[in-house]
Amino acid sequence: MGGQSTSTQTVQSQSAPWVAAQPALQTMLGQIGTGLNNTGLTSAESSALDALKTNAASGNPYTGQIAGYAQSLLNGGGATAQAGNVQDNLATNRNWMTPYANGSMIGNNPALTAQLVQIRSDVGNDVNSQFAAAGRDFSGANQMAYGRGVAAAEAPVIAAQYNQDVANQLAATNALYNAGNTTANTLTQMQQSDLTNRGQGVTAAQSALDAQNYGANATLAEEAQRRGIPVQALSLLAQIGVPIAQLGTQNNSTTTGTQEKSGADQFATIAGGINSLLTPFKGKWGG
Repeated sequence: MGGQSTSTQTVQSQSAPWVAAQPALQTMLGQIGTGLNNTGLTSAESSALDALKTNAASGNPYTGQIAGYAQSLLNGGGATAQAGNVQDNLATNRNWMTPYANGSMIGNNPALTAQLVQIRSDVGNDVNSQFAAAGRDFSGANQMAYGRGVAAAEAPVIAAQYNQDVANQLAATNALYNAGNTTANTLTQMQQSDLTNRGQGVTAAQSALDAQNYGANATLAEEAQRRGIPVQALSLLAQIGVPIAQLGTQNNSTTTGTQEKSGADQFATIAGGINSLLTPFKGKWGG
């Protein structure tokens, strides 16, 4: 008849790869411990943050100007302020040019009238003096010669002036047309500038709002730094210290085994145990 025997064994293992570097690591850990006590704000940092806080409380000194600029742009920035003057200039130009453009000035030239009067006088004096010298002044021939002389002298002048008046009429018509186009283009450009300014005003309005909120935003940023600087210092120390703390490991394990034994093996084991117990007494018993 067989039986079983059970044995239990506990094994402990330890991993310490940083033992060789332990002196340096201990020095480093000591510096980390010192650093943990210095994660607060330095006096220079505190002074700088206080200065930022003071500036934030004062606000943006240009807020009013930015707001005024934005309001001006939203109203068009004065781009069409001269539109009335441009239109008045066109109206004045029309008043001056219309008589020439509509033809009413053709043949209506005071300077021409005076020139024709002078021609008649010169021709009359010349013709009349000739007939008077011949004793035929005031005769029908005298009158006929005078008329032909005046017509011949005035015709080129009148024709030239007519041509000039017509040319002036055409020039005035073109000038009015161009003036109208120039005025229309100028007013259109003004209107486009007005619209562009209004669009820029939308952007400037946001800048004005940002300037108005400058103080509050600057205060929040300053307070975030006041909170964040110590946290950043702790984070940097943790990045160094935590990996070092995780370098060493230690494991414990327990092993239990069961062995099948025959009856003879068990008897031999028992006998061996009894024999070891009786060994001290064998000398006394003579065995």
